[in-house]
Amino acid sequence: MVDALGVAVVGFGWMGRVHTQAYARVRHHYPRLAVRPELVTVAEEVPGRAEEAARQFGFASATRDWREVAADPRVKAVSITAPNFLHREIGVAMAQAGKHIWIEKPVGLTAEDARAVADAVAEAGVQGAVGFNYRNAPAVEAARELIASGDIGTVTHVRFRLFSDYAAHPEGALTWRYERERGGSGVLGDLASHGADLARFLLGDITSVAADTAVFVPERARPAGATAGHTRAAGGELGPVENEDYVNCLLRFASGARGVLEACRVSVGEQNNYGFEVHGTKGAVFWDFRRMNELGVSRGTSYQDQPVSTVYVGPGDGEFGAFQPGAANAMGYDDLKVVEAYRFLRSVAEGVPYGATLADAVHSAAVLDAMTRSAAEGGWAEVTGA
Repeated sequence: MVDALGVAVVGFGWMGRVHTQAYARVRHHYPRLAVRPELVTVAEEVPGRAEEAARQFGFASATRDWREVAADPRVKAVSITAPNFLHREIGVAMAQAGKHIWIEKPVGLTAEDARAVADAVAEAGVQGAVGFNYRNAPAVEAARELIASGDIGTVTHVRFRLFSDYAAHPEGALTWRYERERGGSGVLGDLASHGADLARFLLGDITSVAADTAVFVPERARPAGATAGHTRAAGGELGPVENEDYVNCLLRFASGARGVLEACRVSVGEQNNYGFEVHGTKGAVFWDFRRMNELGVSRGTSYQDQPVSTVYVGPGDGEFGAFQPGAANAMGYDDLKVVEAYRFLRSVAEGVPYGATLADAVHSAAVLDAMTRSAAEGGWAEVTGA
């Protein structure tokens, strides 16, 4: 018999919608999952938004106060998709209330925030999953196995890129994302956090960094009302952008490998240009999120003039088989969130963590903190506190 599991979503912008849709789909792809998520309640402070979500997606109830979710005995697991500055308070409160949590990255504003949530989860004995969705791509998991197998030799140097234009328009509203107190470290927390997680997932711990950051759109208009996603606000009162639009960072890994991580949220002409290049002593592997189900692979004994082959992942790679029957049938972004939901719910059912955890969030946040110190002080900064 499959047990019902009451779930809630706190914060219903775009990511809250993505989590909700993942709960709705998860048993379509994983029919043997030992729990069945039931949408109990949704919390969102913007008037009317929670009620609209309840009508559209079938939540049993709606509220503007996330504290009611923490006190609700029907709720056993919670998705936390609220803005960054609320992650710590909500995450700790939900764990202390005995709720399993699936929380979006970067888990607060600093490594201290992420560690506080991780500690609360550990002390409460609940499961904690984090929204590092790109590591769930079957091609990324295949790349990790290829690297670990030694097929490309010893990794020497790598490059991670995360370029987007979501903040490129000068009329983009001055939302919480651009404020240091509520958004934290700008593009570091939004995009570079994914890069730091991918780097560690593929190659192991990062030990030190040297970073440079910049703000290219220094002022934005304050929005007149509630916002969702990347709203425009032409003609409003201008206010300062307080956190980074861009980061370029050198990486040193515990393995001895060297790397570059570059991220920008104002890259005109770039839409979700995310990916990596990993070079080893015998070959290389390449991944582009926009061609999510492919890898470029070079391996052999030629060293010079060695070709690169396109490899399409298939049912034997990662979770691909839960979505498509054969190679070159495409998976998409929302599917990665279904994988995330599955691993979170499996963790709850079995009491064993699967997928990205709060420990991974702490490691990523420690790298971001080191980047922030390096950019402020100049020179290399050690990654500490992970």
